[in-house]
Amino acid sequence: RHGAAVSVVAGEALAAGFPMIHAVGAAAAPARGPRLVDMVWGDPAHPKVTVVGKGVCFDTGGLDIKPSSGMLLMKKDMGGAANALGLAHMVMDARLPVRLRVLIPAVENAISGVAFRPGDVLRSRKGLTVEIGNTDAEGRLVLADALTLAGEEAPDLLVDLATLTGAARVAVGPDVVPFYTADDALASDLMRLGGEIADPLWRMPLWQPYLAMLDSKVADINNAGSAPYAGSMTAALFLSRFVPDGATWVHGDIFAWTPTAKPGKPEGGEAQMIRALYAFLEQRYA
Repeated sequence: RHGAAVSVVAGEALAAGFPMIHAVGAAAAPARGPRLVDMVWGDPAHPKVTVVGKGVCFDTGGLDIKPSSGMLLMKKDMGGAANALGLAHMVMDARLPVRLRVLIPAVENAISGVAFRPGDVLRSRKGLTVEIGNTDAEGRLVLADALTLAGEEAPDLLVDLATLTGAARVAVGPDVVPFYTADDALASDLMRLGGEIADPLWRMPLWQPYLAMLDSKVADINNAGSAPYAGSMTAALFLSRFVPDGATWVHGDIFAWTPTAKPGKPEGGEAQMIRALYAFLEQRYA
């Protein structure tokens, strides 16, 4: 419809170039094997905006399996990818003068004899090694490889959207999106625009001392925090290790779901943060 170019990396090429995406999705049935979807649209001379969306199409938790009650909504664990595509549609439909790239690491976190395991050490696309402290912290692994690819072309703005942590919901509930960025001006604009258009956001700190919670004795970093608190913050700090220094980056830990129907918001999948992001892009680039 919009003339975007779409390519897909899978199989041996995925294993070689994006080893953590491949590892997370390796246990799925062949027809649902892991892949990286790469969509590009717009004039290459325009400012580069890259959006990465977590596409975990179903999440059992892996070998650190979730209880059955914890799996009931896990068809929505691709909410980051869905929202990334929603934002892309808005940008392309309005023909904003940007060069847009959307990256979706699409996997199913399943269980089989080839599933990745607690205690495994994975080498990422960036070259950092990651100890697996918990297979249910898989979203940050697939995002890390995709963020590394995104950073290789130094976009003017790098966004990632992910249904990443339950800790975010404990902190701010289902309606408000906690987001992370080191750019004060970007944070201020997003907070203001979110308030103006009823897309509620709340900035959270990238508190560097908490990186120590991700220390590993056998790898560069652990994918799961060693303490039972600050889970959304440590997840964001993990991702920050895969973003180039100095990049303008924002991470949204979205819920992407309305648990109880409200006027104008039926129960089910929900667009979160993308209206504020679109308003920001329109303000900056239109």
